[in-house]
Amino acid sequence: MSLSYLGRRVLIAMFSLWAAITILFAMIHLVPGDPVSAILGDAYTERAATALRAQLALDRPLPVQYVTYLGSILTGDLGTSYISRQPVMGEVLGNFGFTLRLALAGLAVSVLLGIPLGFIAALRRGRLADIAAMTVAVLGVSMPGFWLGILLMVIFAVQLGWFPLIGIGNEGDVVDIGRHLVLPAVTLGMRGAGLIARVTRSALLETLNQDYVRTARAKGVHDRTVVVAHALRNAMLPIVTVAGLDLGRMLGGTTVIETVFSRPGTGVLLIQAVLTRDYPMIQAAFLLFLTVIIVINLLVDVLYARLDPRVVYA
Repeated sequence: MSLSYLGRRVLIAMFSLWAAITILFAMIHLVPGDPVSAILGDAYTERAATALRAQLALDRPLPVQYVTYLGSILTGDLGTSYISRQPVMGEVLGNFGFTLRLALAGLAVSVLLGIPLGFIAALRRGRLADIAAMTVAVLGVSMPGFWLGILLMVIFAVQLGWFPLIGIGNEGDVVDIGRHLVLPAVTLGMRGAGLIARVTRSALLETLNQDYVRTARAKGVHDRTVVVAHALRNAMLPIVTVAGLDLGRMLGGTTVIETVFSRPGTGVLLIQAVLTRDYPMIQAAFLLFLTVIIVINLLVDVLYARLDPRVVYA
């Protein structure tokens, strides 16, 4: 990968981030609702609203607020929460660790379950194992996350008692953290597992019919070596693409899972901010999500060249 290509990709990523931030800013301020009314509640009066609006700088023209917001991003100071009156970046970053932990655990479930399912389905094409693996994949994709989460809670937490029902566990106890993470991670990762299983099956079937695979088999190379070292490696590109996109989806999709399992995280923080019209908190949380997702996509592009030397970036 040339440095010029990498430089162009970084510029495109920065432009994408700016465009997303601009659209988000416009959407937040165009949606009906007034944060001043939400903050004052029953204490709302015209005089108090005017004073609070001036205090929060919401009485300035929207273009001025937009330029001020862009300047705050450049300086790293995204302001203070309307509700807690604490710096929003501190609160968002403090909760992002819980969200990232859950998203990575969900991705691990997706990869560790999806690739073997697709692998088995491709090697047993048309047989019972293929049908069973694809049935699990379809169920994983089609089941709503909140419904699957509640189902797992009833079976494995309430009925069997194998895992805790809610919470994140004792921060000083790795085993306890892991036990609290199993059910949310499985809930979050099942959809990705279904997608990865289907992509793995399709990519492997296509690769196994390539000439170089038939040549390797004709030379007497062991079938396991042909499948794992040749076919699976060359089928990894679409799998990495899906896994990278899925990690971005999981970071944004933890909101429902965090709510169902009563876990802290950026998703729950974002919901509370939306309900209270806490603009600085909403902007900070989305900015963090957008940045991480764009960086993940950039890393996936870089990883392509490492997985397949035939991929050349000019």
